[in-house]
Amino acid sequence: MGIKNRLELMMFLQYFIWGSWLTTFGAYLFNTLHFSGVEVSMIFSTKGLASLITPFIIGIIADKFLQAKYLYMFCHSVCAIALFYAASINNSAILFWVMLVNALAFMPTIALSNSISYHCLDKDNLDTVTLFPKIRVFGTVGFIIAMWTVSLCKFELSNTQLYIASVASVVLVIYSTTLPNITVSKSKKQSWVSHLGLDAFVLFKNPVMAVFFLFAMLLGAILQITNTFGGAFLHDFDKIPEFKESLVVQYPAILLSFSQMAEVAFILTIPFFLKKFGIKKVIMISIIAWTLRFGLFAFGDPTPFGFVLLMLSMIVYGCAFDFFNISGSIFIEKEVSSNIRASAQGLFMTMVNGIGAYFGSILSGFIVDMCTHNGIKDWQTIWLIFASYALVLGIVFYCSFNYEHTKDRSDV
Repeated sequence: MGIKNRLELMMFLQYFIWGSWLTTFGAYLFNTLHFSGVEVSMIFSTKGLASLITPFIIGIIADKFLQAKYLYMFCHSVCAIALFYAASINNSAILFWVMLVNALAFMPTIALSNSISYHCLDKDNLDTVTLFPKIRVFGTVGFIIAMWTVSLCKFELSNTQLYIASVASVVLVIYSTTLPNITVSKSKKQSWVSHLGLDAFVLFKNPVMAVFFLFAMLLGAILQITNTFGGAFLHDFDKIPEFKESLVVQYPAILLSFSQMAEVAFILTIPFFLKKFGIKKVIMISIIAWTLRFGLFAFGDPTPFGFVLLMLSMIVYGCAFDFFNISGSIFIEKEVSSNIRASAQGLFMTMVNGIGAYFGSILSGFIVDMCTHNGIKDWQTIWLIFASYALVLGIVFYCSFNYEHTKDRSDV
């Protein structure tokens, strides 16, 4: 099996694990365990809390001390145990701590899977801008298949989704033993900054990179919102008698999976858009798509016209996610030296899924509870608030991110 195929399988399993529970877990917490909006947002905030710590630290270890492959295997081993135990918990406080352990182990694996891919492609003298999106798309396929499995088996409101993720984690650990070894970068003469593995923080001296990381944090808040409340929003149509038997209510995870299907298409366009328009315009397209994602949610419902709006929301999600997360990762890969590759990817993960996701989770939970009256959530107001945030963010980004896209830098 060639290196491209081996990386594709790694990505498939990496995101199959996440897809098994990420979009359906909120509905399970709301409808089965009957947690409040704040309790649900606190549990989902573990992703953000973990990303403040471990992605960057694990990235430093991978760059300086231990092979990325072995760190990758260790992290997924911890995930397998944590997810298996989480399935048996119905107390929000205990579940918070167990899911925090899972997040501490899982979040670094996203950056590690990217770093491993970039290293292997570089080693074989392959073009990362062209090939990485084609490899990463298999992760999206894995995410989709996991969502369909959970939905068709009626596990959306069941703890079985966590058991599926746990088993998939074990499979990935076993498969990871076959991945190529990655030489740890070592230099005899290093500054104290290098010894501590803090080289990636030098990127903040560059105004363009500093602004990029700031908006990575602010966009991370948006991503957390849709992951936390998208499934719960669709399940709530069950409370309206005329929609109780609709496909939206019966198979919400399958509907949400169209977002990932759209990702498949948009990922493959990233090389063209990056080379043609540059990173600034690509991220602006992403922010506009996020605004549309929430705006369409605000007016969507199971009626024929409302269903069209929901489907359009799923389609623009693919653009919103890929044109920032994947393009941003490629942008960093092209901007940093190979000896801080894992650290820089970990820093990007910390800003997006750490600081941004944590505050996005906490604040969005309060907004949802604020817009809940007598147990009924005013989803239209909730989504319009989130859409307004994305719109303002886009305006500020356009005015403050000054990166010149020239022929000499056509890859970004």
